[in-house]
Amino acid sequence: KLQFLYLIDVPHAYINATMSVGQTPFKNTFNAPEGKAGSWVEGDLGRETIAVHAGVVPDVESGAILTAVHQSTTFVQESVGAYLEKGFSYSRTRNPTVESLAERVAALENGKGCHLFATGMAATVSLFTATMKTGDHCVITECSYGGTNRAARVLFSERYGVEFTFCDFTDIAEIEKHIKPNTKMIFSESPANPVLTLTDLAAVSTLAKKHNLLHACDSTFATPVIMRPLDLGCDFACISTTKYIDGHNMTVGGALVWKDQEWGDKIGLIQNIHGNIMAPWTAYLQLQACKTLFLRIRKQSENAQKVAEFLEGHDKVLRVKYPGLKSFPQKELADRQHIDGLHGGMLWFEVKGGVASGVKLMDTTQRPWSLCENLGATESIITCPAVMTHANMLKEDREKLGINDGFVRVSCGIEDADDLIRSLKKSLDAL
Repeated sequence: KLQFLYLIDVPHAYINATMSVGQTPFKNTFNAPEGKAGSWVEGDLGRETIAVHAGVVPDVESGAILTAVHQSTTFVQESVGAYLEKGFSYSRTRNPTVESLAERVAALENGKGCHLFATGMAATVSLFTATMKTGDHCVITECSYGGTNRAARVLFSERYGVEFTFCDFTDIAEIEKHIKPNTKMIFSESPANPVLTLTDLAAVSTLAKKHNLLHACDSTFATPVIMRPLDLGCDFACISTTKYIDGHNMTVGGALVWKDQEWGDKIGLIQNIHGNIMAPWTAYLQLQACKTLFLRIRKQSENAQKVAEFLEGHDKVLRVKYPGLKSFPQKELADRQHIDGLHGGMLWFEVKGGVASGVKLMDTTQRPWSLCENLGATESIITCPAVMTHANMLKEDREKLGINDGFVRVSCGIEDADDLIRSLKKSLDAL
C-alpha cells in the first residue's frame, strides 16, 4: 500500500524526475505530434531550461502556462475500485501543485525523487527520523545551521537516545576516527552556515561507502546551481527552500532529495505520519521563483565577490571569508567542487575593535542592507548569527567556531554592488 501511495504513475500530468541534464524529460503540450507547436525540440536541454520547465505541463483544458494552485484537502474518486487511479486522494499524502515543485527540485538535483516539507527543519528532522532509531549514532559536522545542531542535541540525543558526534568536517581522518559500530549516517553541510567551511563531499561519500553508511548533505548555501551532492556520491540532499529556491523572502519550506527509492518511501511514510507537508500556495510561489534561480545565483555570486574584495581591502576589517577569494583557506576545494566558478552569495567578516565594533557596524549599516534573519533572497541581508540564527547552539560550541557577537554574516542580493559597498564603507569608516 505504501508503495502504491507514493509511487503511483500519473500519466497525464507529470514528468519523470529521474532525468539527467541533457535529456528531454517534458511531455508535449496537448500531446502535440513531434515537429509541431507544443512539442519539444530534439536535443539536449540545459539546467536552466530544467529550472523553468521541469514538473510543469500547460493545462490540457485551458492552455494555462502556469501550474494551478490545487488548494484542495481531498480529491474525488470515480469509484471504490478506481481509488487513487488519478494519483491523489488527500493533500497530506500528495498534492498536484506540490508534486510539480518536487519533480522540479529532484530534476535540478539530479535525484530519483523529492519530498517537500513545511520548513527546512521539518526536512532535516524527517531525515533523522527515517534513517536512525534509539541506539544509533551519527557523525555530524561541528558547524551547521543552529536548528540542525539543536535538533541533534536536544531532540534526538536527549529524548530519543540517538547519539551524535560533532567534529571537524574539513578533515576526513577526523570524521573516520569517530565512526563506531552503531554509526548509521554521516551528516555534512557545505558550505557550512555561517563560517563557510567546505566539506569534500566526494571524499566523505567514499568514506561512507567504505563503512556502509549513509551520507546526507545540507546544500542550502550552494543550491544545485553551484553543487549537486548526489552527483558527488551523497545519498541525500537536504535543502531549506526558504532560501535560494524561494529567493524573494516570501515563503518557508524544505526539501529532501534522494537517489534510492527505498529511502524515498521511508521518508514519505515519516512525512505522512508527521504531517510535515508543504502547502500548495507555497509550492506555487516557489515554482515561479525558482525559474530565475540561475540568474539570481550568478548575480549574487558576482556581488559577493565584489563585496568580499572590498572588505578584504578595508583597514577596519580584521578578516573576511568567501570561497571566491584567493585567500580562502579551501580555495582549491571550492574551485574543484563548485560548478562554473560560482561560489554563491554568502560571506562573513569581522572588524577590528572586537564585539562592540561588530555590533555597532550591524546597527548602523544603512539600506539597501537589511538587518534580519534569512538568506539567499534578492534583498541583501546582514545577520548576527550569535544572536539570531545560531543562538540555540551552546555558547562554548559557537565560540569554538569563532561565532562571537561581532561575527557578521552577509547574504548578498541582486542590487547594484556599488550601492552595497557604499553603505558598508560608510559604516566601516565610522568605526
